[in-house]
Amino acid sequence: MFYLKPLPFNYFKLKKSLIYRSISGLNIWNEDLTPEIKHKIENHWRNKLPVEKYNEKSNKEKYYVLSMFPYPSGHLHMGHVRVYTISDSVARFQKMNGKNVIHPIGWDAFGLPAENAAVERNVAASDWTYENIKYMKEQLKQLGTSFEWDRELATCDPKYYKWTQELFLKLYDAGLVYQKQAEVNWDPIDQTVLADEQVDENGKSWRSGAKVEKKSLRQWFVKTRKFAKSLLDGLDDPSLKDWRDITKLQKHWIGECNGISLDFSLVGRKDDFLSMWSDKPEYMEHAAFIAVRKASQFGASAGSDLDASTRLLDLKAVNPLNGKEIPILATDSLEYQESCDTYLGIPMVNSADKQFADNFNLSYERNGEPDIDKAKSKGFVSSAKLRDWLISRQRYWGTPIPIIHCDKCGPQPVPREQLPVKLPVSTSTTKTGSLLAQNEEWLKTECPKCGGAAKRESDTMDTFVDSTWYFLRYLNPNYEKDMFDVERAKTMFPVDLYIGGKEHAVLHLYYARFISHFLHSLGLLPEREPFKRLLVQGMVMGRSFRVKGTGQYLHESMVNIINVKKNKAEKKETGEPVTMQWEKMSKSKHNGVDPSDMFKEYGVDTTRLLILADVAPTSHRNWNSNTFPGILGWQRRLWLTVGDFIKHRTAMPEISSQDEFRAQEDYMFDSRNYYVKGATFNYCDSQQISVAISKMQGLTNSLRRAPPSVFARGHQFERALACQIILLAPIAPHFASELWSGFLSAPNRLNQSNEIDWNANILKQTWPDIDYEYNLDLVFQVNGCENAVMKFPRKEIEMLCKDEAIALAFEQKEVQETLKRRTVLDVQYVMHKGYESVVNIITTNPPPKNGQKNEMVGEIS
Repeated sequence: MFYLKPLPFNYFKLKKSLIYRSISGLNIWNEDLTPEIKHKIENHWRNKLPVEKYNEKSNKEKYYVLSMFPYPSGHLHMGHVRVYTISDSVARFQKMNGKNVIHPIGWDAFGLPAENAAVERNVAASDWTYENIKYMKEQLKQLGTSFEWDRELATCDPKYYKWTQELFLKLYDAGLVYQKQAEVNWDPIDQTVLADEQVDENGKSWRSGAKVEKKSLRQWFVKTRKFAKSLLDGLDDPSLKDWRDITKLQKHWIGECNGISLDFSLVGRKDDFLSMWSDKPEYMEHAAFIAVRKASQFGASAGSDLDASTRLLDLKAVNPLNGKEIPILATDSLEYQESCDTYLGIPMVNSADKQFADNFNLSYERNGEPDIDKAKSKGFVSSAKLRDWLISRQRYWGTPIPIIHCDKCGPQPVPREQLPVKLPVSTSTTKTGSLLAQNEEWLKTECPKCGGAAKRESDTMDTFVDSTWYFLRYLNPNYEKDMFDVERAKTMFPVDLYIGGKEHAVLHLYYARFISHFLHSLGLLPEREPFKRLLVQGMVMGRSFRVKGTGQYLHESMVNIINVKKNKAEKKETGEPVTMQWEKMSKSKHNGVDPSDMFKEYGVDTTRLLILADVAPTSHRNWNSNTFPGILGWQRRLWLTVGDFIKHRTAMPEISSQDEFRAQEDYMFDSRNYYVKGATFNYCDSQQISVAISKMQGLTNSLRRAPPSVFARGHQFERALACQIILLAPIAPHFASELWSGFLSAPNRLNQSNEIDWNANILKQTWPDIDYEYNLDLVFQVNGCENAVMKFPRKEIEMLCKDEAIALAFEQKEVQETLKRRTVLDVQYVMHKGYESVVNIITTNPPPKNGQKNEMVGEIS
């Protein structure tokens, strides 16, 4: 038997005191809202904001919100502020809506910028990187973000890249990794290979801007082409939302998967092959020759010239379908597919191939039976233009490729029990290529197969490999049995909302999708698509000034702005004409804004509001101080409103007219519901957070119009003010917490329902819902165009069945008029709880005139 120890007599009083301290503010409502007061508010609340972490045992619906993890450059820029404020606002919003939210953060920490910065400073890349991580982490915390820091990871940590190496081995085991001689893109400044995707349309490096050169090197590739059809089809997955332009870009990148790819081995070259594609796979067995644009692209140069444009190479390939050797020619006299450097000649079914073969006396079969099954069994469906992913990088600061080279046994994978293959410790770096290739001690090892002397692979992986799977490691960052926790993935994957820049549309998003499709094919992931919804945020632009004659960039302080609308300015010292334009913020352009300066001058929450106001998250944001007064004035009105609420609730002025009071209360009821509906929709459905802010400002204006008696005695006013502060909380958590503490401190409370938790912080409140008595729209459309609207109380509209809603649609005169001379093809009904509901009638056009073709109009919504 045991006895519970009795609680001290003041336990409940102590508990109440702790709760009170967590929601009590500065209580300085007679003060004007100056920047100094904002700083006091943020200092007071910084360590009191609740961070509710994902709960494994919760039965709430999970919501995984993910922002693309940052490269630790050293300091946050305004682009960082924008993406992580969006991410944090969405995470807090979803938590207040009862979701079990996953909101992790980490660091994309490998790569050339760190290595080059370390070279310039003569320090170790690891030291430079971890110092930057430490500083930027403090800045992110200062920004008021609610990241789960216990999920934090860095790709340069051996505890992480051990599992990137495991991913490589999984691909290797599946036959998706190979090494071959190839003509590659070489960056002469950064002295490393670049994937095709990392070279711009002008042939320049995406990173250094150098003109890319061609080199023939033996490199490691991942056979992404094998998943081309899966990746293309996945873009039409109905679960994907807001992919829009990204889908178009990826479809263009992948190309039309209307052929088969086969690997033709090269005679006398172990493990070397040419990947050949044909849109006539049933005849690939009867191929007579292979043509290539350049002999150098796979290290071949010897051969005999057949004419000025064609050379027969001293090299042959083996057709995998019949084992026959066929010649290889370098020529530019054939029509290659777009972005394709090889061509499979099948004279039996192609007149141009027959003419080419006849011209150079190449033998070929004139008759043969088609057999598509044979090609499909040996190859895979792909497009002509897609290339495999070149992942070798000749640099130090990256994940070592876990391969050992043995003269006797050939390339061998590092045994898994020996992972991670760690980078050697370096106190400095060199610009003359990879330190790994120069480090003899590190290179020396034993062959895992024969035990003889061998060397490690000195190439490191492209950093895009690190970022293909980091969102899976977040699920359980300390998991040691495999690269990610498969059991957790069943309940926590996929990502519900992914936030990042459009510049990653083809590179990162394509590679991440490939890895997810691959892991799904192994049965390790429940779904193949990693990201359900995308929010592609626009860049933050700064106004730059350039001297017309020289193109020199000037700081704004060096310029006289004559006329903004006419783009007229001049250099102060000389009077030279200066052009003004909005460009991506950059130190070299003198148009950047330091977030720390914004925090000091305006406060963190004001900066968060400013970065999200005025324009949609998907649009570029021109950072213009002319837009600041709107947000600053709104914050001041909110401050005054809560101060007046406390004052009037204390004095309790009498109601002079019951009719006027009831009218004001009805107005507050409508205002609350209208703006809650609008703000909520723009928070989570349209994700136009700037519009949500506008809706909140509209609610503030409604509140400010109320007379003192309504402040003091209005139940609907009290509800509306509570909603106002709750709506603000995800974006401006410190400021909203102080407003809430003032709201709670007011006497004479009226609301006794459970919609307000009077003992909890603002971020623990339940998101406001639309009243069931409030009228919502039932919209009637024809081919997606609105024809008529009926209003119903929410409780009634949500009880309507589909047949009833459709019947109402056909009763509307406007709909009847539109349907004249049309044929109804389909009728759809979508009921959005708390928002409008829609009946959409899909029809043909009116009967055609003068023999014109009758076509459908509009889009199915």
